[in-house]
Formats: sequence, C-alpha cells, structure tokens
Amino acid sequence: MRFIKAAILAGTVAIIAAGSAFAADVKIGFIVKQPEEPWFQDEWKFADVAAKEKGFTLVKIGAEDGEKVQSAIDNLGAQGAQGFIICTPDVKLGPGIVAKATANELKMMTVDDRLVGADGKPLEDVPHMGISASKIGEAVGQAMVDEIKKRGWDMKTVGAIRVSYDQLPTAVDRVEGALSVLKAAGFPQANIFDAPQAKTDTEAALNAATVVLNKNAGIKHWVAVGLNDESVLGAVRATESVGIPADGVIGIGIGGAESAINEFKKPTPTGFFGTVIISPKRHGYETALNMYEWIANGKQPEKLTLTAGQLALRDNYTEVRKELGIE
Repeated sequence: MRFIKAAILAGTVAIIAAGSAFAADVKIGFIVKQPEEPWFQDEWKFADVAAKEKGFTLVKIGAEDGEKVQSAIDNLGAQGAQGFIICTPDVKLGPGIVAKATANELKMMTVDDRLVGADGKPLEDVPHMGISASKIGEAVGQAMVDEIKKRGWDMKTVGAIRVSYDQLPTAVDRVEGALSVLKAAGFPQANIFDAPQAKTDTEAALNAATVVLNKNAGIKHWVAVGLNDESVLGAVRATESVGIPADGVIGIGIGGAESAINEFKKPTPTGFFGTVIISPKRHGYETALNMYEWIANGKQPEKLTLTAGQLALRDNYTEVRKELGIE
C-alpha cells in the first residue's frame, strides 16, 4: 500500500513538474506598431501579468513598418516561439503576415487592428480581439450632443473638427460613428471640417486642426473628434493657440491614455472634455492568455472578440478606471 501511495505521489509530482517545464518552454511574441505609445505599453504590461501567472516567456517587439514586422516574425521563429499576437502598422500586410507566420510554424492572432486581404475584407480565419469602433464613436457623439444641449449652443453655429486618419479602417469607423450621432441630432454636414493628420499623434493633429481653425475664424464654438486621445488633444491645443476659450470647445477622445488623464488633472479645465476609455487590460492580458491556452491546451481563441469602452469625464475618471481594471 505504501508503495502504491508513493508511486501515485511520485507520478503526481512528475506531472506537475512536467506541466511547469512545459509552461516554461512556451514562448509568445507580442508585436506592436508604436511601442512608445502608452496604450501599447499598457497592453504589454497586462500581457506580462498573464505570462507570470502561467509561467511562459513573453517577447515584446516594436515593429513600425512592414519590413520590421517580417523580421520580428522570423526572429520569433528562430527563438523557438510557438505563437504571437500582433497589432500591425498596416492592416493590408495581412496576407504577408499570415504567410510568414505559417513559414515559421507560428500560431497568430491580432489585437486592436484587424488584418485584411487583397480584397480589403477581414481575414476571418485569424483570431482577433478588437474594439467595436462604431459603437465607441457613437458614444463620443452622444456625449457631445448631450453637452452641446447642456451648454445651450445652437448646432447651426458650431463647427466640428474631424481629425482624420482614413487609411486606418478603425479610425474611420470611430470618427464616422461619432459624426453619425451628431448629424442625427441635427448637426449640419456643412459645419464638419476634415483635418487629415499625417500621423496619429498630438503634433500632427495640432497642425491639421490649426489649418481648419484659421480658415473658419468666425466660428466660436467647436467640437473635436478623432481616432484617439492624442488626435483630439491636438485639436484642443490648436483651439488654444488661436485664442478660443476652453468653455467654447468640446473635445472627446478615445482610449483613456495617460495624456488624457494628465489633462483631467490640470487645475483648470481645458477644452478636452472627456474620453471613452478602452481597457488595455483585456487586450493585453486576455490575448496573451488565449494564445497560451491555444499553444498549451489546443484551445483555439474565438475568431472575433469586440470590446467596448466607457465615457470618463474630469470628475469621474478615477472611478471609471477602477471599474475597467486599470487602477
């Protein structure tokens, strides 16, 4: 009996040890297009949490263009990784990324931006966790409509800066989602001004928005929509540079980045009215966990998972961040 118990115990220990050894052998890449941006830093941070929980190795790689993406995938293959998560700098790189992953025998899934094929349609066979861009845009638009009414503005006299980055489908969906709600509430199409930005950062948005403001100096009340917090902050900085007071501006960003939180922390309110916070926790933690389960247990992730956001304002952003698991 003692021998049997000892054998069972030894077998159990062996199984646990083998499981731990296997987890330690799992290596997962997490490739992002703009590693310096707070959003991607947070995704990496939460992916690290999953790695520590499960005991696998996480390889974080920044790849700002197609050539670096190809190199990153080859590098992961050479390191003996079994899979990777990617937010690509260009969704049209989809077929090439899939081919490179296949050549390196790597499982792959996408996060934030969904890959498209040569026909412009999503690559539905690649598991993806993204954002319901249109719904989040609609939340921005509804918040703007509510605040315009609260301030007693006449929509016919309000201008809208559409900070645009139309080469990215999710950017179009977010911005058009917001504008669709504004127009449904009676906002004139003629009062919407396009401000195309060269990059998705604050400086590019400031430059683009300044052109719009200078061409329409007679408009005293403005709303600003864009892909992310940085785009809207650029528009807000532009209104400040031309002398429009903060109470004449309603800028609502998307993302809940540190730049947005810093704006809320300023002692005096600015034209940056709010942000729809998207939780990088799910996008970082869950994608890394899903990839691990796929590698370790053969459990393939859902083909499409869409997350939502929550409006945060100057007076409630701390509570919203806690609800989303960020604080």
